[in-house]
Amino acid sequence: QVQLVESGGGLVQAGGSLRLSCAASGRTFSSSTMGWFRQPPGKEREFVAAFSGRDRLTYYANSVKGRFAISRDNAQNTVTLQMNSLKPEDTAVYYCATGPTIGALTSGGVLLWGQGTQVTVSS
Repeated sequence: QVQLVESGGGLVQAGGSLRLSCAASGRTFSSSTMGWFRQPPGKEREFVAAFSGRDRLTYYANSVKGRFAISRDNAQNTVTLQMNSLKPEDTAVYYCATGPTIGALTSGGVLLWGQGTQVTVSS
C-alpha cells in the first residue's frame, strides 16, 4: 500500500520550533516532488514548501520563507519540515504530499496526501 504518514505535530509557544516528518512507503519516491501543505482552522488548504526529486530544488510559500526549511532523505524515503520562529498564524493541520513536479504540486496536481498532523502555536 502506497502511503504517506506524518508525525511530529504538537503544541508550541510562539517563537518556538517544531520538526515534522513524513515517511513514505509502498514505493520509492526519489524522483517525485515531495511537499507540505497546511489547512488553518476555517480556511482552505494552502501550499507551504516543496522539494523536487530530480534536480533537488526547493520552493517555499512567502509566508514561511526564512523560517521553515524542507529536506529529504531518499535513502529513508522521508521528507522533513523544520519550522522555526513559529507564529500563531502557523496553526494548522499540516499535510505531506507528493506529485511529479513543483509546478504540479502547487497547481492542484497532488497525487497522494498524508493524513495530516496538527500544529498549534500559542501566543
